[in-house]
Amino acid sequence: MADRDDSVPFHALGHRQVLDGLRTSAEGLSHADAQLRLAEHGPNQLPEPAGRPALVRFLLQFRNVLIYVLIGSAVITAALQHWVDTGVILAVVLINGVIGFVQEGRAEQAMLAIRGMLAPQCSVLRDGRRRSIDAAELVPGDIVLVEAGDRVPADLRLIEARALKAEEAILTGESIPVDKGIAAVAAASPLGDRSCVLFSGTMVVAGTGRGVVVATGSATQIGQISGLLSQVETVKTPLLTQMDHFARLLTGIILIVAATLLAYGYLVRHLVFSDLFMAVVGLSVAAIPEGLPAVLTITLAVGVQQMARRNAIVRRLPAIETIGSVSVICTDKTGTLTRNEMMVARLAAADRLYTVSGRGYAPDGSIRRSDAEMGPQDDALLTAFAQATGLCNDALLHAHGNGWQVEGDPMEGALMALAGKITGDRPAPLRQWSRTDTIPFDAAHRYMATLHHDHEGHSRIHVKGAPEAILPLCRDQLAPDGAPAPLDAGRWHDTVERFAGDGLRVLAVAMRVVPPGQTVLEASDLPGELTLIGLVGLIDPPRPEAIEAVADCHAAGIRVKMITGDHAATARSIAREIGLRNVQQVLTGADVEAMGDEALADAAQDTDIFARTSPAHKLRLVTALQSRGLTVAMTGDGVNDAPALKRADAGIAMGLKGSAAAREAAAFVLADDNFASIAAAVREGRTVFDNIKKVISWTLPTSTGEAMTIVVALFAAMPLPITAVQILWINLITAATLGLALAFEPAEPGTMRRAPRPRSQPLLTGELVWHIALVSCLFLLAVFGMYFHAIAQGHSTTLAQTIAMNTMVVLEIFHLFFIRNIHGTSITWAAARGTPVVWACVLIVTAAQCAITYLPTLQGIFKTASVPVADGVLIIAVGVVFFGLIELEKQIRLSFRASHRHPPERDQGAH
Repeated sequence: MADRDDSVPFHALGHRQVLDGLRTSAEGLSHADAQLRLAEHGPNQLPEPAGRPALVRFLLQFRNVLIYVLIGSAVITAALQHWVDTGVILAVVLINGVIGFVQEGRAEQAMLAIRGMLAPQCSVLRDGRRRSIDAAELVPGDIVLVEAGDRVPADLRLIEARALKAEEAILTGESIPVDKGIAAVAAASPLGDRSCVLFSGTMVVAGTGRGVVVATGSATQIGQISGLLSQVETVKTPLLTQMDHFARLLTGIILIVAATLLAYGYLVRHLVFSDLFMAVVGLSVAAIPEGLPAVLTITLAVGVQQMARRNAIVRRLPAIETIGSVSVICTDKTGTLTRNEMMVARLAAADRLYTVSGRGYAPDGSIRRSDAEMGPQDDALLTAFAQATGLCNDALLHAHGNGWQVEGDPMEGALMALAGKITGDRPAPLRQWSRTDTIPFDAAHRYMATLHHDHEGHSRIHVKGAPEAILPLCRDQLAPDGAPAPLDAGRWHDTVERFAGDGLRVLAVAMRVVPPGQTVLEASDLPGELTLIGLVGLIDPPRPEAIEAVADCHAAGIRVKMITGDHAATARSIAREIGLRNVQQVLTGADVEAMGDEALADAAQDTDIFARTSPAHKLRLVTALQSRGLTVAMTGDGVNDAPALKRADAGIAMGLKGSAAAREAAAFVLADDNFASIAAAVREGRTVFDNIKKVISWTLPTSTGEAMTIVVALFAAMPLPITAVQILWINLITAATLGLALAFEPAEPGTMRRAPRPRSQPLLTGELVWHIALVSCLFLLAVFGMYFHAIAQGHSTTLAQTIAMNTMVVLEIFHLFFIRNIHGTSITWAAARGTPVVWACVLIVTAAQCAITYLPTLQGIFKTASVPVADGVLIIAVGVVFFGLIELEKQIRLSFRASHRHPPERDQGAH
């Protein structure tokens, strides 16, 4: 459209060059020209994301090997006319499909959330007249008028600015509004330093301005983030990946064993094919843990409820176990580790240094010098600080609920809180003074000045602003006794550098006494006439609970890394306060940009602070850490965090101050915006995974043990010790009760003192395979031993099979009490006491077993016989021996593991 050098960005050009390049003027476009450009560039909105039909999304939920196995088992059980099993299996399949369909639908709303951030209405100049139009109708070249409270409708290159400030935290991570002007900046300037540009979706908090539209829709910075987000591939959670692998492995084993048995029985032993086939079908149904997906889903659902009580809202069920396995947390600074509230932390005046305590905008706290608390009655300098910060100020403080809120600029709110702390008069100190005139803050002179009078005839000018702007206006400085003293400019510049090096934002405050009759304030009243009061150092303080949460994460072997758009000195200061480990090394966005993927992956492991980063940098950092086998959680609250939140293994968004885009892209939302809730979520996530592991560790050995009884009997050409219908009964009653009880297990002691689970660790570890083999063999020995013992005692085959069946159930109950404590001993009073859920399930199973063993009607259905008391006692004794053997093996294994464990102080999350 315009003949200009596209290699030079708009922020590096003068505003007149921009107008010429876009073929527009300060009076705006004509209506006809605007319509032509709208046809060329399209509406100022993000494109609708391409979606799949609901039916297709629903059917895709069943594209899973284990689901295929379950459907096949349902067909088999229907052929066997075991309708209860068929119904349970099909219900499990349907429930899993519905849950996956709902969760996936929510995940696809991230693009829509970003679309909603574009302003619906805006004021423009068309045909030289001011008009209000739909923001979607904006085109490059339009002149847009903005004022405080407006959300910027497109990317604007400013051509006029009057005391203009914009809140850009959602885009850059800056914790306070930034000053805007019309002067061009360097082409390589990062987003946070492009002071002549207003970005779409940000908020104007002060002043007025005009800007020419340079980008709309997808071409805006927010639009580019949206495009970046749409290209991000969501990582499949470790649980889903491992369950898919396990399902394929289990399917292969079952098919191979079934085919081998069928061939062996028919070709070698010449058994009747129909009887042989039905036995093989019984084997397959016994081997398939059909209740496992349902119990896993319920385990995750219980985890959802537990996390909700800890203020962590789960948006995707499988992500629960992922949060428990994270080894790195990449966190934004502003509003996540910090309170997103400015607070005065330090004052410098004459030869004195003061520290200020308090919290947020509350005008409560103390001012201390050399560990002694000071007040205005003790120090004239503090009175001068209170007057300057409280009077040269447009902000208001309001008590709100349990805290205080600021109306106006957050930095001015912090200064008003300081005045309240010094005077003790809150929330509006110094009410005896009335403002007569003011010079508003402007980026051109970088200060604000006010003229005030009181009822006693005093008149003073107070000025606050950037130290480099205030110091040249001063002729002297205020001494401790309140009298003027010679100005030591060199010492003040050194103090400014020291404050900035400590991560503080620095303001200078000054004053001048004028005659009572002066009622007009001019800029000419200031140069060479001011008396410097001192410097004010402000900081966005860390959340106190975040410090403890970071320590908890380190104890759990989790490395915490700060990724922020703020300056390096500020980031390092906050990192030091919250307890990050490596506070000496800081990588900036420019450093990240200059590194290749391999170099970045190496550097990202050892660096804990990343400053002046862009959305693309955050995404690269998360990807780099994942490339080293680390499971990464990313916390954030702004639009700029959304791509990294989506790419991370566990994206965690802030619920109160977070943007809708961040919440929709994340797997978790913190209802209280509290970093401490992340540590609680990690604990719950680890507990959920422990319970999933317990469910699998209980289910697979029992299923394998049941199947092996049929395999051994067929190969040995002997009667089945437990009939097919009895095995189906065991599957139904125990999977629906005993397996389910493990979903409600509380956290084991030491949960947050274990190293994170490696990302590459398979679901079927060597330890679990050994446990399956050991328990299966013990099941076989016990079941066949009791069966042969019953036959030797002269019992009928029916009674012998009944005894063997009850032995199997008793072993599964003892196995349940064993598996409840996989990281410690099971022989304790707490372990024996169990939980109400465990004992309820045990009582249900016991009652059901007594019913089919002793009730004549059920004896006819399940081919059982009444078990004598002596044999019943023997069955329980066998269960006790079984429990003792597997507990002994566990203690030997845990002792061996402890003797070869790395020292606990080793940073397991870093490498």
